[in-house]
Amino acid sequence: MNNPLNPLLDTLSRPMDVAGRVLLGLYFVIPGLLKVSGFAGTLAYMKLHGVPLAMPLLLLTIPLQVGAGLALIFDRQVRTAAFLLAGLTLLINLFMHDFWNEYPGGNAQHELQNFIKNLGIFAGLLLLAARR
Repeated sequence: MNNPLNPLLDTLSRPMDVAGRVLLGLYFVIPGLLKVSGFAGTLAYMKLHGVPLAMPLLLLTIPLQVGAGLALIFDRQVRTAAFLLAGLTLLINLFMHDFWNEYPGGNAQHELQNFIKNLGIFAGLLLLAARR
C-alpha cells in the first residue's frame, strides 16, 4: 500500500540526514570540549564512579568525542565515527550512569534518566552506522 507521505519524506530525506548527523555530532562535540575546561571535575567524577584508568580514558575520550562528533557533522567516515561513539556511549552508560549504585550526593532517578536517554543515542548511532 502506498503511503501518501512518501513523496514528502523523499524530499526531506537529505535535510533530515544532515540535521540528524549535526545534532548527534553536537551531542558529542560540546561535552567533549567542556571536558577540557572542566577536566579536573570530570576526572574526579570518573574516579568517584570507579572508572579504571580514569586519566588515560579521559584523555582518550576528549579527542574521540570531538573528532568523531565532527566527523558526523561534516559527513566524513560516518560509519566508523558512529560505531566508535556507540561503543563510547555504552561504556559511559555502564560506568557513569550506573543508577544501581549509590554515591554521595548522587541522584539515582537522574542517572536512570540519563542511562535510558543514552540507550536511545546508542540506538541512533547503531542505525546510522548500519545504514551508511
